Amino acid sequence: MSSETQVELAGLQEALLNSDSVEQFLHELAVLAARTVSEGMSCGMALRRRGRATRVTTACSDPLASEADRVQYQAGEGPAAHVLRHGRRVRIHDTATHDRWPGFCRQAAALGIRSCYALPLVTNGEPDGALLLYAREPGAFGAEEARRAEKFAGHASGALALSLRMASCLDQNDQLRSSIVSRAVIDQALGVIMATEHCPQDKAVALLRSVSQNTNVKLRDLAATIVTRVSGEPPGISAPFEDG
Repeated sequence: MSSETQVELAGLQEALLNSDSVEQFLHELAVLAARTVSEGMSCGMALRRRGRATRVTTACSDPLASEADRVQYQAGEGPAAHVLRHGRRVRIHDTATHDRWPGFCRQAAALGIRSCYALPLVTNGEPDGALLLYAREPGAFGAEEARRAEKFAGHASGALALSLRMASCLDQNDQLRSSIVSRAVIDQALGVIMATEHCPQDKAVALLRSVSQNTNVKLRDLAATIVTRVSGEPPGISAPFEDG
């Protein structure tokens, strides 16, 4: 492994360890990419996050990249959209003479951006992201810069896939924790109902559900209200009881 690759991977590892969210990691990637490919460049990152509604998360290394990305996303055209749609790299030698995406190129040139290189970021076998590099000089992306950008995009794709997996695990843990808390609060409310109505658990469950449906109040919220009225304070989850 070359020293260049070792430094690059170390930077990715540090960014991954020091980021608390996918959004923050994207920003760290953008800063690292701009520094890795060539001094003085700017970088934008885009990630297409699939779910109930597909959305694009973006991050930038600096204000210039942020403005260039804004121009693209508002116009709905440019290298970022092309890479996200088709998963193929795009190189613009000079925005002042490039005849593709005239709206983007015209505004990019007005910002002082003269050349651009966009590459796909692949996670789980799909081109789900884009790495966009901007330079103030025309023809800034020669063979060496392109090689560095492509190598970085490959390493960044793997790191991004790991970041997304970690975020998914955290979301699942939060959902599980929330489910456990909800169950505990509902159990407390059922105990209150059983004591006040002198009924078995199945009757208490039916009563709680009936009130929830009739009042259009979520089961957990209704249970929390019952426990709060009885105890005088919102329900909390105590530590497990130990027989000592």
